[in-house]
Parts: sequence; structure tokens; C-alpha cells
Amino acid sequence: MGQPLFGLLFDIDGVLVRGRTPIPAAKQCFQNLVDRNGKYKVPVVFVTNAGNCMRQAKAEQLSHLLEVEVSPDQVMVSHSPLRVFSQFHNMCVLVSGQGPVLEVAQNLGFQNVVTVDMLREAYPLLDVVDHHRRPKDTVLQTKHLPPIEAVILFGEPIRWETNLQLIVDVLLTNGKPGNSVTSLNYPHIPVLACNMDLMWMAEAKNPRFGHGMFLVCLESIYKKITGCKLKYEALIGKPSVVTYNYAELLVRQQAESLGWAEPVERLYAIGDNPMADIYGANLYNQYLQASRQTQTQAQMKGGLGQAGGVPKQKAVGEVEVTEYLSASVLRGEGCLPKACLSILVCTGVYNRDQQDLPPDPMHTVTERIFHGHRDFRFDPSLTQPSFIVQDVREAVELVFQQEGCPLE
Repeated sequence: MGQPLFGLLFDIDGVLVRGRTPIPAAKQCFQNLVDRNGKYKVPVVFVTNAGNCMRQAKAEQLSHLLEVEVSPDQVMVSHSPLRVFSQFHNMCVLVSGQGPVLEVAQNLGFQNVVTVDMLREAYPLLDVVDHHRRPKDTVLQTKHLPPIEAVILFGEPIRWETNLQLIVDVLLTNGKPGNSVTSLNYPHIPVLACNMDLMWMAEAKNPRFGHGMFLVCLESIYKKITGCKLKYEALIGKPSVVTYNYAELLVRQQAESLGWAEPVERLYAIGDNPMADIYGANLYNQYLQASRQTQTQAQMKGGLGQAGGVPKQKAVGEVEVTEYLSASVLRGEGCLPKACLSILVCTGVYNRDQQDLPPDPMHTVTERIFHGHRDFRFDPSLTQPSFIVQDVREAVELVFQQEGCPLE
């Protein structure tokens, strides 16, 4: 049998683990995905919307849980594409999230980083919701921080009230939170957000709040105070197309490391969240089909045209990101896969008993509750997976069966 022509994209939470507990089917599944020498049989990339950790830490966690070697090069967290946002790397940026946010930002290339804790320390009178954290005595500002030029939202923070207050202060004062607000600075300084998941699945029986819920709060507060819509320079993480473009680059690199001579033609994205994993994979498949159609039309006219005929994205934030990535990720349309198929598992956010997916995919927005981000146009058909299976083991077996490849 010749070389396979497909690669696998795995979500993590709700597919491989729930919180810190491995899903039973995951370990056996990955034992079958490697040969006797521990080498993967096909390119495998882990695509998670988690953003409060380094790729190295996530790779080590997966290696331990799955008992196979996982390289950091196989792991994509929600903020990974920020590496190519070089126009922001020399700006003074405020970062929000939890975990090693300073280290994460610096690792991505940001040179001048201010954390919410640093901002709170420099301006101790700003954070007063928690009475126990209010200054007890008269406080003079002791530290000077340069004006904030952009805000980077990595993931849900621990103290939402502190982060919401200080981020809004920064937006209202044009990056100078120690100043009085004398007039509305609009449009505000750039805001880049990673991970739009409204909810995610941990050990609890029901989904927990995700960073998307924090964004809903921030958007609502800014709108209530100013009467204006909070604007994003970019939205990154599933279901954004840029996330899958970047993941495809990692799959391509994995294929090269495996010594594959032929390009990957199909991607299979395995996830548990219809509004993030399935919606994003189907949106990317839509993008791939449009890319191929544009390329074919350009070739019929006698040339590829600029940027290989890559179509611009419709969702807010997507156009800018696609343009940023055109040079580094979209290295010619001939390298793009022909399709991306979505597989929904029932071990996480989605539960068959809830009947979350109606038989008629063309229900309107008013007939269904949309858990996606505010700035993404809701297309109900994009929540429909190519396949529904019980767990990740069944998903992988299905893929190999579809491709006519032996798994064991």
C-alpha cells in the first residue's frame, strides 16, 4: 500500500481528556496511531483553544496522559498564530489571562509586555471591587508604565472583575489608565482575542464558562458605558479559519518529518463542540473549496494572480488575519488540502441525549441558540458534522476505514 494522504487534527478537552482525567478510549487510540518505534503513522496535530500555557507544557501533559511521545511542534494552542503578528511585537501590550502570560507573550515575540497584575500594582486605586484588596492608606503612584498600545486577551482570567475593570480603563483612556476620561477615544486601541469558546467540558456534568463568556462580559460592559461596539483587530482560535490555516502548516511539517513525498489531501478534525470544532472545520472546508475554485478560475484566465487567489474571509477579524498569514502560511495554493472533514464525538460538550443538532440544518438563528462569537455570522449548516461517533477511538477507526488504511 502507498503513502496515506490524510492528517488528523485532535481537539483535547472533551475528546482526549476531561479536566485532568483521560477519556478511556484515548490511550488505546494513540497506541494504535504509532508503530513499534513510536513513530506516527500519519501526521497528527493537537488543536486546542486553551491559551493559558506554553506548547511545551501541553505536549508534556499529553505525552504523559496518552503514553506516546508528543512534540511541541504537534501542539497548537489558541494564541499560536500571534507569532506572525509582527506589527504588534514592538508595541506596549497589556495581556490578560492566567498562568505564565508574561512568558507566553514573550515567547510569541512580544517585546514590551504589561500584565494586569503589573498594571494593578502601578495604579492601585483602579481595582476596588474586592474591599479587602483596596488600599488601606493614601497611595501615591510609584511605578511609571508606558502607554498601552494594544490589548491581548489570551484566555479567561482568575479575577474577572479586576481584568474587566482595568481593560475597560485602558480602552477608555487610550492606553493611559491613570488619566481622567475627558472624551470618548473611538475607535479604541487594538484588541486581539484568543479562544472564543463560550463553554468547555471538564469533570463536571455540565459545561463550564470559557473565555468566550469573558468576552461577552467585556463587550457588554464597553457597549453599556460608551454606546459603541467593542472592536477586535483579530479573533483567533477555533472556529476562525486562520487557526486551521496554521494547523495545516503544522500538518504539512509533520508530513515532511515523516518523509512523505506526496502532499496531504484530506484533513479530519475530531472535536466535541459543534460551535467551535465542527463549525471551524466546516468553515475551513468551505474556505478550501473557495480557494480551489478561485485557483481554477485564475488558471483558466492564464495566471494565478496575486497571493495565489486566496479568498478573503467574511467574519470580522478574519480578513486581517488571513492577510497577515498569507506570506508565512499560505505558501501557494497547490499545498492546500482538498478537504477538511469534521467528526463529532459524544464525550464532551455535545451529548446525543440533548439533541443539540436538529434534523433540519437550515433552522434560522431565532430558532436556535447561537453559542458562537458575536462577530461570526451564524450558518446553521456549519454545525453539522461529516460524521458523529461515540468517542475518539471510533473516530480514528472510522477515518482509517474511510481511507482504506490498516490501523493495527
